[in-house]
Amino acid sequence: MATGAGKNESRVAKERTRLYQARAEFHDGIVRRRRHDNLVAGVAGGAIILAVIGGQVAYYALGPGRAAPEPISTPIPTTPIPTAPPLTTPLPTPPPTP
Repeated sequence: MATGAGKNESRVAKERTRLYQARAEFHDGIVRRRRHDNLVAGVAGGAIILAVIGGQVAYYALGPGRAAPEPISTPIPTTPIPTAPPLTTPLPTPPPTP
């Protein structure tokens, strides 16, 4: 009679081990799936952030959001530009007459 009880306990232990391994594999699969989902979400979120920043830069640098150039006003001189006075050289004096 003792042999029958040992077989039953052995069968129960094998079933318990099989269930434990199945739960462990299931848990490992969930962990891998979460890690994969977090990686995909991080890459997608980073791409969205870069697209938004790029759109803002393009809008304000190239598109309708860019500032209109203001005309440059250069003052027009109202007085004539001063020129250097003409150089005056003294004329040679005639030699004294004897």
